[in-house]
Amino acid sequence: MATPNAAPSERTRVRRLPDRARYDAESLAAIVDAAWIAHVAFPLDGGVHSIPTAVWREGDHLYIHGAKASRMLKALTEAECCVSLAILDGLVLARSAFHHSMNFRSVVVYGRFEIVDDAAHKAAALQAFTDRVAPGRWATLRPMTDKEMGATTVLRLSLAEASAKVRTGGPKDDDEDLAWPTWAGVVPLSLQAGAPQAEPDSAVDTPPPLPDSLAPSAG
Repeated sequence: MATPNAAPSERTRVRRLPDRARYDAESLAAIVDAAWIAHVAFPLDGGVHSIPTAVWREGDHLYIHGAKASRMLKALTEAECCVSLAILDGLVLARSAFHHSMNFRSVVVYGRFEIVDDAAHKAAALQAFTDRVAPGRWATLRPMTDKEMGATTVLRLSLAEASAKVRTGGPKDDDEDLAWPTWAGVVPLSLQAGAPQAEPDSAVDTPPPLPDSLAPSAG
C-alpha cells in the first residue's frame, strides 16, 4: 500500500490533541481493517445525511456496497462526502468526571466515491467482503446470478485524504487528585462473536470459520 498521507490536508489535520493523530498508511489501514461499520455523511436534496454501512479495504481504497437503487450510493458519486469509523477499546475511569475518557481508534476520510464497474473487479471486491465476514465462505456459496450482480453497486473511496486519531492508556488525572479515594483505571472493551446459531433447515451442521479478530480470546 502506498503512503498517501505524508502530510495531512486542511480537512484531515487533527487540531484537538494532535499528538494522537496518525497520518501514515499503515495506521490507517490497520484501523479500517479492524472496523466493521462506517458512517457516511453526504449532501442530498438540500440536507446532510449520515448513514451507517458495512465497510472493507483493499489496497489504498475503502469499499462499500448496496442496492443499485440506493439514493445514498447514487449521491456519493456526485458530491464530496466524509466517512468516519471508530473502534471503542476501553472506558477510562478517572478520579474526576472531567478526566473520564475512552480509549479508541478512529479514521476520517474525505473525497468522492467512484463506481467499480469492471465486472471482474466488482466480483473480486464482493468476494473479498464476503470472505472477510467468514474466511473462505465465498467458495461455499451458490454463485451470484447476473441479476443479483446487476442489482448490486460497489463503490470505492481513495484513502489519500484521511487521518486517524488514537487514544490509549489510563486516565490523565490532575496530580492533586491522585489520592482521591475512588477506583481509577481502564475497563477494556472488545467485539467478540458468540456461539453460531444454525438455521433449523441448514444443510450443513459445521459452522463457518470466523475472523480471528472476533474470537473469544481476542483483545
